Amino acid sequence: MITRLLVANRGEIARRVFRSCRDLGIETVAVFSDADADAGAPHAAEADHAVRLPGARPADTYLSIEKIVEAARRSGADAVHPGYGFLSENAGFARAVLDAGLTWVGPSPESIAAMGSKIEAKALMSAAGVPILPSLTVPSAPAADSPADTGRLAYPLLVKASAGGGGRGMRVVRAPGDLDGEIEAAQREAESAFGDGTVFVEPLLEDARHIEVQILADGHGTVWALGERECSIQRRHQKVIEEAPSPAVSPELRARLCEAAVRAARAIGYVGAGTVEFLVKADTVAFLEMNTRLQVEHPVTECVHGVDLVELQIRIAEGAALPQAPPEPRGHAVEVRLYAEDPAHGWRPQSGVLHRFDVPGADVRFSPVSRGLRLDSGVGDGSEIGVHYDPMLAKVIAHGETRAEAVRRLSGALARARIHGPVTNRDLLVRVLRHEAFLAGETDTGFLDRHAAALGLPGPLPAGPLPAGPLSAVPLSALAAALAQAAANRAAAAVQAGLPGGWRNVPSQPQRVSFAVGGERAGDGTDPAVRTVSYRLTRDGLRAEDFPDTVLIGAAPDEVVLETSGVRHRFEIARYDGVTYVDSSLGAVRLTPLPRLPEPVEHLAPGSLIAPMPGTVLRVGVEPGEPVTAGQVVVVLEAMKMEHRITAPAEGTVKELNVTPGRQVEAGAVLAVIEERT
Repeated sequence: MITRLLVANRGEIARRVFRSCRDLGIETVAVFSDADADAGAPHAAEADHAVRLPGARPADTYLSIEKIVEAARRSGADAVHPGYGFLSENAGFARAVLDAGLTWVGPSPESIAAMGSKIEAKALMSAAGVPILPSLTVPSAPAADSPADTGRLAYPLLVKASAGGGGRGMRVVRAPGDLDGEIEAAQREAESAFGDGTVFVEPLLEDARHIEVQILADGHGTVWALGERECSIQRRHQKVIEEAPSPAVSPELRARLCEAAVRAARAIGYVGAGTVEFLVKADTVAFLEMNTRLQVEHPVTECVHGVDLVELQIRIAEGAALPQAPPEPRGHAVEVRLYAEDPAHGWRPQSGVLHRFDVPGADVRFSPVSRGLRLDSGVGDGSEIGVHYDPMLAKVIAHGETRAEAVRRLSGALARARIHGPVTNRDLLVRVLRHEAFLAGETDTGFLDRHAAALGLPGPLPAGPLPAGPLSAVPLSALAAALAQAAANRAAAAVQAGLPGGWRNVPSQPQRVSFAVGGERAGDGTDPAVRTVSYRLTRDGLRAEDFPDTVLIGAAPDEVVLETSGVRHRFEIARYDGVTYVDSSLGAVRLTPLPRLPEPVEHLAPGSLIAPMPGTVLRVGVEPGEPVTAGQVVVVLEAMKMEHRITAPAEGTVKELNVTPGRQVEAGAVLAVIEERT
């Protein structure tokens, strides 16, 4: 029996495993890096015991087999759960845990190794009768004529990392001339994320559905297939919204997928929880990969089947046998991944302090088999979102008797959430969930591209979620923010504090307040929209130029109530470091008050390329004085485990180059200046 378990991971998956351990009476051990210690990581505080891993980079901490095994020894742990990501699919780590005399909560090292290389896994699956796509392994240093070596594979192609997932080390190639560069980029990213730069190439099956089957196998010959999950809503080949069951899978197709998944598991003698992923388009079903671990999206299966997959993982590791048949499914579950990223600017990862994080009605101390609204979170109020790790903040999961019920519950919860801090993808998620094509179940991997205009992509997203009625969130929210600020100023006044906020002794002159909508200057140098509010407070009440039918019911520093056309709206106001957050039933709006008399600011030189986020310079592709073409890569940054290319905006010459490989840069730093050719 396991008595003390170490989770070799961080964030929400570590907290998720701790939750099941508490139910089983198992003590928990967390590991944490210096970066997580500085950020006050909740997972480290929540565990019964916590061990520091010196360093900040993943390679020095969560990817260090030696440090984690030593942490288990020092803490007295008798078992290790890998979570997902990091070392969860590293056969060498599993062997090291077992060699240390510890219980490994996962499949055997041999099974992990068999599926650890996607190249070898495809060959094994083909031999087992599982349908696959053709593929081509590429050399680690492709020759200049390598595009011709793709042989029978037709473009577009997909370059993929053999050792990892999550969209890292993955590149789409639409023209032969782009293949070499994309292979090199995929190799670098895969090496950074997984410690293995091996990649392969296969046809890109565009607009297919991404369907996966959850499997669970014990050491006594029983293999469960717990239905399928639809994971087609993706950005950068990384899942954003998942649901179970799929709205497009018929009973016949479900049986076909589950049979293939069980066949795959039996082919490698699999024991534990795992996932077999497929691409499905019309009559084509193709094996994608097998994840020899728990998946990020496992909660939707738990909700539908009423099982605790982590508990079952632990029991299987202890030698228990599964019942012969899995529980029958009930209802529908949908999960969204909430990321600190800006969809309007290339899904750019965000960092900074998460001042407030609250999803009203969500069960944060969930029972994994509960149904309703669930929150799996790795953050809390005051958490620091750094640049060293994946930007996922949390997962919000809703279950309902029908798909429509689950989607409505989830979209409503997201729209009401209080998220104050870095920009997130929350508003986009609400738009997707309320989009008519999603509601109709018309989803595939091209969904976001196909509906980009309706979703506000690319380009600045409208503030707040989709309006619930004819009122826009921004105008009234800006008015409420102005009135709340006036109330705060009056409350802090040394004299005449009893006067109403915003009162003027010259009533002919209105109060004017301007806000930048959406926050500060964007990382690419563009300015957010500006909203100016003009109003008067007289003995007869509020007089606002743009709101003739609006009545002020009450104003306090943190709450304003307005009535428009007979309908009352309550606005909650919060301020942090010069940024104001307004939450209401109309939507969430982020505003930056602009000074009435701004100080002179330093203007960037024309053609300046600035860092969109803090990161490390991986590569510099130009020299000072060198001519460049529009779109040419000038600098490559690494941040949050992803590569970000900074390209020349136009044809010109490199006038300044301010960085070198390995240098750390802050957001807004001028990396280079391109002098455009006239």
